[in-house]
Amino acid sequence: MNHHYFTDNRHLPENRKEISFRFWCFSLAFMTDLGVFSKSGVDFGTRVLLNTVEKQADTLGNELLDMGCGYGVIGICLKKTFPDKSMTMVDINPRAVELAALNAQKNDVQAQILVSDGFEELHDHTYSDILTNPPIRAGKKVIYAMFAGAYEHLRPGGSLWVVIRKAQGAPSAHNYITSVFGNCEVIGKENGYFVLKAQKALTI
Repeated sequence: MNHHYFTDNRHLPENRKEISFRFWCFSLAFMTDLGVFSKSGVDFGTRVLLNTVEKQADTLGNELLDMGCGYGVIGICLKKTFPDKSMTMVDINPRAVELAALNAQKNDVQAQILVSDGFEELHDHTYSDILTNPPIRAGKKVIYAMFAGAYEHLRPGGSLWVVIRKAQGAPSAHNYITSVFGNCEVIGKENGYFVLKAQKALTI
């Protein structure tokens, strides 16, 4: 097995490595390790999601959640770019969360970072925006539960942002998210990756 990144994999040996990543005007450094997603470098899907969010930054609210944060690229990049916004980052993988906390400190970013199986440890807290590069290899049951949970943890008018490859189920994810939210649009496409965005309806 080579995809333990969506589990508790503290039993794996450590082999930490530092990678660099440039986003907007910032040069950032991230520590990675065995057993975390995309340990050799920031994956293309994450880049597509970040670039799409940055282009639509005026639609972001003030309290963001990076769901399935891995070693912290999405949350840290966005908090660095928009320091006045609140950032929470969660992952089921304790090793990833430990790295995300280290990387936040390394890049001078303040965020709440915790281990959580989906939304379990977030209780009734709600957010203006939930962003995710979901763990496709965990299977539809897991990622669709994340999409449904996002609806429950968004404030009225809040948005879910998802990046997913067409070949790994973007069309079916689009249909499922639409069934939950009543809407979902493709707001970005690059090299087979789709960025999907759905908005929770405002209450009357």
